[in-house]
Amino acid sequence: MTVPTLLVLGNVNVDLVLGEVDGWPAVGTEVVVDRSEMRPGGSAGNTALALAGMGEAHLMIASVGNDPNGAWLSGQFDAASCEWIVEPCDTTLTVGIVHKGGDRVFFTTPGHLQRASLEDLIERLPQAPGDNALALISGGHLMPRIEAGTTTLLEALSAKGWRTAIDPGWPPVGWTEANKRQVSDWIAAADISLINAEEAKGLAGVDDLDTATALLVRQIGAAHTLVVKDGAQGAHAYAGGEHFHAASPRVEVIDTVGAGDTFNAAFLASLAKGGSLGAALARGVETAARAISTFPRRYSA
Repeated sequence: MTVPTLLVLGNVNVDLVLGEVDGWPAVGTEVVVDRSEMRPGGSAGNTALALAGMGEAHLMIASVGNDPNGAWLSGQFDAASCEWIVEPCDTTLTVGIVHKGGDRVFFTTPGHLQRASLEDLIERLPQAPGDNALALISGGHLMPRIEAGTTTLLEALSAKGWRTAIDPGWPPVGWTEANKRQVSDWIAAADISLINAEEAKGLAGVDDLDTATALLVRQIGAAHTLVVKDGAQGAHAYAGGEHFHAASPRVEVIDTVGAGDTFNAAFLASLAKGGSLGAALARGVETAARAISTFPRRYSA
């Protein structure tokens, strides 16, 4: 099998998305919503789905449980693009409640993500097929064993010739000082970091995005690329002392679940083909905007 230039590692789980709700209901009440969708999800899963939807060759290495949900979940992906690790437990389930305007809240069960093993991933890592090959790690905060070994995983990928990207996500316990140090270590070990505006502010410990970004830019090395995803405002990238920005097209939002993961897919796919940083940003925001404004989702025009 020829190894593609895009490798995706991280969390895949079942998503049950319900909405819309206008405000949070009182305890003990029942709410009827207009729309529901059971779909494959998780940060890595959303990225792989977007890559498949765009027709971009990739390999995802991820785990599922050995229950019916796990069989259903793995069946939703392109079999030729996936290597599955089957865990002897239930598959993790996330319920996403979509609020008016597209924002959402997630409820996630432990399941197979709690068992995901660093050793299982490392022993399956292929050699990078070329200088532009990119490996993304995302969703690690939901996988304790992967979270603890993310720096080791980044180093193992680099040793096999991969350029590495990290999307750390939001820590479920919040931005403690320990979490800030941990994520800073991940960023230092990676070539590219992909964070959203709220994560940037949490990581920097300030409420203003411009201030947070300035603090983070001072911390990254000269060879590192920092990407900040800012929703309807588009995305920014900082590398080698330069700043790039791509504005997002105006769209009518249906739901934002997986928007950042879709951005990651399109952005990295562009870079893997030799695209410039500015072109990659533009492709990322355009693809994410299309995905969150179509139902069923579309990733290409």
